[in-house]
Amino acid sequence: MRTWTVRRFSERDLDVAVGLWRSAGEHAPFPLADVVAAIRDDQPAWCAVEGEQMLGNVVTRIDGRHAWVLRLATADHSADGSGGAMLDRLLTDLAERGVRRVTGMLPDGDAIAAALDGWGFRSDQVLHFERHLDRAPDGREILRRLGGRIVEDGLWDSLAGMEREKTLIERRVILPLAQPDEAARHGVRPPHAVVLFGPPGTGKTTFAKGVASRLRWPFVELFPSRLSAEGLEGQAAALREFFEQVAAVERCVVFIDEVEEIAAARDGRPYSHGVTNELLKLIPSFREGTERLLVCATNSIRSLDHAFVRPGRFDYLLPVGPPDEVARAAIWRGYIDRITDRPVDVDALVRTSALFTPADIDFAARKAAQHAFERGVLEHEEGRAVGADFLTAIADTRPSLTKSAVRDFQEDIDDYARA
Repeated sequence: MRTWTVRRFSERDLDVAVGLWRSAGEHAPFPLADVVAAIRDDQPAWCAVEGEQMLGNVVTRIDGRHAWVLRLATADHSADGSGGAMLDRLLTDLAERGVRRVTGMLPDGDAIAAALDGWGFRSDQVLHFERHLDRAPDGREILRRLGGRIVEDGLWDSLAGMEREKTLIERRVILPLAQPDEAARHGVRPPHAVVLFGPPGTGKTTFAKGVASRLRWPFVELFPSRLSAEGLEGQAAALREFFEQVAAVERCVVFIDEVEEIAAARDGRPYSHGVTNELLKLIPSFREGTERLLVCATNSIRSLDHAFVRPGRFDYLLPVGPPDEVARAAIWRGYIDRITDRPVDVDALVRTSALFTPADIDFAARKAAQHAFERGVLEHEEGRAVGADFLTAIADTRPSLTKSAVRDFQEDIDDYARA
């Protein structure tokens, strides 16, 4: 089975494309200079590729609500569906940009002309083909419908501590997506789907939002609990509809928290079997988008279906664990600087919060601030929180983690991590 993908055409594809145009007869009688100018102007252009081989490409230029096809070529336009998928992606792109008519010309007797007839184009004469497009939903409209949003600038940089996790995610996930041309130069394929696993409260959701903030891509969250509960078919249909809408968004980070709810091991239960099967079928088509990233988070990676986490669906399985001493110190300092101007023994806080997650530290810090606030209001004491307030808050906070949970997480790293 061929494993082609469709992605945007870029200037670095020109050398390969010229060879394809020559072998295919250089479809569309427009000068090469016009094609190069369109690509440099970021005009709509797409190509189908299989590894390093280009299977087809199409380059257009928009003139108001009218688009002209400047180049169209396929190495094999009928054998594997890549040409049709490429045209589908192009027409969706044009419709979202407000184009209502697409026109192009082909050499007399060209084989692609017959194929275009099956894609809704009509030809008044041998050399001319044209198609009118229906209005497509605006990408911003779809994002609003899905509850998508732009995460505030600087969230990634504001993540205190957890430097091991930040460095790993920065290098494996963010850099290849932020610098795709440089990644391609080194033969690196940007990731399309990753799993973050670790105990509850370790910041997996915050990391996912931080990635979106760093890339400046919209953040869309799918809540498993909000999927339709009208039987198994309703669950699968709601999941399918969500991903169909996401496919119309040019770039985004899609986040699924507690993914084990819809991707648990298929152990014979009809629910887990049907919904997990649907998600397994949806991920490969989602991966075809060049500027889309799926981030799934789970507290229990060992409960996920084996087919869900195997190579080919997810590029990386990344651990997000409890903060070590250095990370806890950095997290505590961040809160102390915002809460008080009084001296606080950070080392003492680190020692007494050994099993705290970032969420636990957040709760204890807010509790310390509340103690100082109540003293000021009720007892008329001046001054902000002191070290004793933080230590008292730690003593009153039940840590989310246990020693056995930490041991289990270390075992999961050995058994499942793929970085």
